[in-house]
Amino acid sequence: MRTALISDIHGNREALEACLEHADRAGVDAYVFLGDFVGYGADPVFVLDTVMDFATKGAVAVLGNHDAAAAGARTDMNDDAAAAIAWTRTVLSDAHRDFLARLPLAVEKGTTLYVHADPSDPAGWGYVTDLYSASRALVATRAHVTFCGHTHVPSLFHMSVTGKFASFDPVDRVEIPLTQRRRWLAVIGSVGQPRDRNPAACYAILDDATDVLTYVRVPYDIDSAARKIIEAGLPVGLAYRLYEGY
Repeated sequence: MRTALISDIHGNREALEACLEHADRAGVDAYVFLGDFVGYGADPVFVLDTVMDFATKGAVAVLGNHDAAAAGARTDMNDDAAAAIAWTRTVLSDAHRDFLARLPLAVEKGTTLYVHADPSDPAGWGYVTDLYSASRALVATRAHVTFCGHTHVPSLFHMSVTGKFASFDPVDRVEIPLTQRRRWLAVIGSVGQPRDRNPAACYAILDDATDVLTYVRVPYDIDSAARKIIEAGLPVGLAYRLYEGY
């Protein structure tokens, strides 16, 4: 089985469609959505309708902090993010809000954990950004592999059987064997708003048969996504940053 790991779509229809098309061509047959379906982008309805459809077919979906805010929770956000959430709330249906309100913070399947933010405290919405925060997260879970998002920057951390921690930056379409002798924390980059200076959408594919993980960058129609943000009256900076990947 090949599983697509998709995180931080943030209302970006064009980026999501590009990744789903790539995943289909790559022979993906299972999907995991790691939260933050809404916020920033102008197509939260389309994104949520898509994720909800996948969920009815068995896909895993977990709650992100922007999702929680859109469903009514109080969360700390900068002005642009808060403005996008306020607008998003006006276009969501009761069915969308109910779906978001019912999402779990984390899902554990076998030896794999799926969560949006730092797995040591999923409800705290902490970021895994470096070896220190990754080591805290790895120690907090017994999973062989933990997948999370939230940072919008793809990265990979691991812990050896002797308790040593290490990290490296994933390279586009380079296969990474997730060996059994190590425990892994894979931070999946953002589909809808990358922040690693690469504007291409980012997601990952796990080959369950071989335990091989591959990060993938997918170009998409940024012009359309940015134009719709401006036309919706959202902060223009949310449109411009798509071109910079930041």
